[in-house]
Amino acid sequence: MDAYRADRSAEPTVDAKRLWAGGAATALVAGLTAAVGLLLVRDVLGIPVITSALQLGNSQVTTIVGHAIVAALIATALLHLLILTTPRATTFFGWICILATITAALWPFTVSATLAAKIGSGTIHLVVGIAIYSLLSGVAATATRPGRPGR
Repeated sequence: MDAYRADRSAEPTVDAKRLWAGGAATALVAGLTAAVGLLLVRDVLGIPVITSALQLGNSQVTTIVGHAIVAALIATALLHLLILTTPRATTFFGWICILATITAALWPFTVSATLAAKIGSGTIHLVVGIAIYSLLSGVAATATRPGRPGR
């Protein structure tokens, strides 16, 4: 029966401290990216920004920044889980992030608003998603070490 048991020593090891520190830094960048996008689209270009009905705080800024931060932290948790349990974890993480980012970018097109508001809002979500994916992919590379078979 031992011959059929998977060799657990060949699994990658995760430096959780490094992974979550990178996840926290990613959350900060995602929040700031959302804030810059909101300021650019709403205040510089004068285009209304669509936000979720799930409000965080009493302003559009706290809602969009808060959602970006939460998304980055959820993505970090997902990445950690995938690294611990899934072969080719970063490939699956990439697909999940890409599809989630596309979903977030297309969401504004499902509500009633001007085309400019839909494009501006979708672009903010797209850029935040790209930031989260690109940063966490780099974090994953530095926070994992391949296992050594036969230890």
